[in-house]
Amino acid sequence: MTEPLKIGIAGLGNVGASVFKLLEQNGQLLLDRTGRDIRVTAVSARSKGKNRDIDVSKVKWHDNPVEVANDPNVDVVVELIGGADGAAHDVVNTALALNKPVVTANKALLGKRGGEIISLLKKSTGSVSFEAAVAGGIPIIKALREGLAANNINAVFGILNGTCNFILSEMTRTGRAFPDVLKEAQDKGYAEADPSFDIDGVDAAHKLSILSGLAFGCVPDVDHIDIKGIRKITALDIGFAADLGYKIKLLGIARRTDKGIEQSVEPCLVPKDSPIAATEGPLNAVYVDGDFVGKVLLMGAGAGGNATASAVVSDIADVARGRALPLMGMEGGKVGVLKAANILDRIGSYYFRLMVLDQPGVIADISAILRDHKVSLESVLQRGRDPDQAVPVILTTHETTEDSIQKVAEKIGQLKAVVEPPYLMRIEEFKS
Repeated sequence: MTEPLKIGIAGLGNVGASVFKLLEQNGQLLLDRTGRDIRVTAVSARSKGKNRDIDVSKVKWHDNPVEVANDPNVDVVVELIGGADGAAHDVVNTALALNKPVVTANKALLGKRGGEIISLLKKSTGSVSFEAAVAGGIPIIKALREGLAANNINAVFGILNGTCNFILSEMTRTGRAFPDVLKEAQDKGYAEADPSFDIDGVDAAHKLSILSGLAFGCVPDVDHIDIKGIRKITALDIGFAADLGYKIKLLGIARRTDKGIEQSVEPCLVPKDSPIAATEGPLNAVYVDGDFVGKVLLMGAGAGGNATASAVVSDIADVARGRALPLMGMEGGKVGVLKAANILDRIGSYYFRLMVLDQPGVIADISAILRDHKVSLESVLQRGRDPDQAVPVILTTHETTEDSIQKVAEKIGQLKAVVEPPYLMRIEEFKS
């Protein structure tokens, strides 16, 4: 009879407790599907006495999470601590040094230390599985490493952060201001007390770096991602976007170009009738564009204990079946260094929000700057007229380079009648 597969969980937060519960509740189903009895034998967390709605009295408790990896009664190490450094890093390194498989949901570790992990795997018979690191319960990692393995990937893009998507969805639905909706997101548990990691785009950037690595066969490289968050988006922007036929979404985008891989995380205007615009609340959505398959869309719960636990246990099930895939979808020696395109060479259309004193000649001055930089206008919208106060003026452009649009924004911002720096967003015409 096949020996049970013994699991050690380092980190018993929301996800860790859900993994424990899922393995206990659906143990027979997993036995039927994998042929292995999967049992938790060891755990570690900061506080042993915390109420987690699980019974850990029958498993070994380790105060030091690294001891979960060292435990001889643990076959598979599940790292759910998080962060690129400290205990999470030590747990993974120790497990691989002992040739143990690792299952993790740690996007920061992979996004910032992917090259180090690839090097460790060259010397280890262990493996690293990370379905839960990107888009929670959506099986995007398996899709890229397995289902779409025969395709050259042209682009991968989507909504990778549920907190930002909830905030933007509620701003669109209710017309409320960003700070008000952020507080609601915190009250509902969608945003942390310090929401910077989410709303400044860092979380999405870590996830995008992993998707880029898988899509383009390279080491994840978060340092070459152009990152902009959603703090500066106003109800005005939401309303004007709607008037123009768009919704605003925080997107992670990675594209293959002749000059290298473009990577960015930023709020974008997307067509109202596109599937990505229809992704509301805390949901995530990821598009993959392959040369043979075309565009594939995966949508679902991108966070939350149960959805993320489902992804973690799917990796455990693979280990139980004896399946281990290379970290970035190809053997370590074939994984290259990301050739990053210069973001200033990127071509696209743009949305400008200007706050302008309603004075004669202002629009003519703005038009002259656009003309001098060979940027063509698509539309101009203005609401209200008040010679004593600034009024919003919205410009949208035809396609131009990022370099040109940044120079235009700098010049327009220097006009005396423009009372605050112009706010820019890309327009992405994603169609299914």
